[in-house]
Amino acid sequence: MTQADPSRTVPSHPRPPEQRAASPEPPSGGALGDRLVAAVIGAFETAAVDLGARLGWYRALADAAATPPELAARTGSDARYAREWLEQQAVAGYLTVDDVAAAPDVRRYTLPEEHRAVLVDELDPAFAAPLARAAMAFTRNVPRLAEVYRTGDGLSWAEMGSDAREAQAGANRPFFAGPLVTEVLPAIPAVDAVLRAGGRVADVGCGFGWSALGIAGGYPAARVDGFDVDAPSIEAARRNAVDAGLDGRARFTVADVGTLAGERAYDLVAAFECVHDMPDPVAVLAAMRAMVRPGGTVLVVDEKVADTFTAPGDEVERLMYGYSLTCCLPDGRSTTPSVATGTVMRPAVLEGYARAAGFSGLEVLPVEHDVFRFYRLVHG
Repeated sequence: MTQADPSRTVPSHPRPPEQRAASPEPPSGGALGDRLVAAVIGAFETAAVDLGARLGWYRALADAAATPPELAARTGSDARYAREWLEQQAVAGYLTVDDVAAAPDVRRYTLPEEHRAVLVDELDPAFAAPLARAAMAFTRNVPRLAEVYRTGDGLSWAEMGSDAREAQAGANRPFFAGPLVTEVLPAIPAVDAVLRAGGRVADVGCGFGWSALGIAGGYPAARVDGFDVDAPSIEAARRNAVDAGLDGRARFTVADVGTLAGERAYDLVAAFECVHDMPDPVAVLAAMRAMVRPGGTVLVVDEKVADTFTAPGDEVERLMYGYSLTCCLPDGRSTTPSVATGTVMRPAVLEGYARAAGFSGLEVLPVEHDVFRFYRLVHG
């Protein structure tokens, strides 16, 4: 995502293999055909998940099992479509059905309790339904992407629309509301101490504000300023702050921090999963360096991709290249000039940007996470 990224890319799914270096063998012709068919099936299932989430069907089923007419009545939708979706979901294993031999409109469908976290509970770390919406939002742009791939132009967040913003916001919200403030920041003692004492935070590329609000909620004495170039995202962040009762301690501003004069006012300056999208990351990192107080911390959180390019790659690499092809690289190139990083920003690339911005290097922090890597930029 970009500095205008409205909430970065992925939650803690999927888990990478234990040994990244153990790359799988490339599939044979027959195996590749099977894999492509499986991918197509997965694409259709992804669309069905997005439909179920949009229509409130999963949430309704979490309250109580339902027949097709009952589900339609609860959600103000059409019973025939509900029946087809329920049957597909049972066939795919997302739902269970009480009696497969019953008449179609009498069969009762249940959302298994263990599926609730993934499909319904918006703050659960396992919540993954927004990933389906993100996939739909990005892949529907393939005809437009084909054009920009030919011309070298870009495709911005503004062109991708509200679905892309909302999906990205929802995807990382559980991390920002939970592990960021319960596990990650407490594992950085200097940051934890200053935030508990009432430190000031700048959240660069804050999107819908969930990271800033997570910090403000987890550290009641801290004050957080969120910055983003995407006006609709900032509007959403302000609404979210009011809803959370945090608008007095979390403020949001439409701004490109790369153009702001540094105040050296902040104890922590953070960029959560957005540097790889920035057309000019060096300028933004230099601004972040100018914003932090002496002795403060500049923190960059980005994708936990492999240190070097290897093919075939693991699931994390495959997922991140998928995001890069359909979202991050086109968005990064929608502004000119652009360094065109893409989602797969390896540590050496970020270190190069950091050094060009005036830092003496970077430190990979010993914080474990499935798909995120945590960097402290070292002051020169």
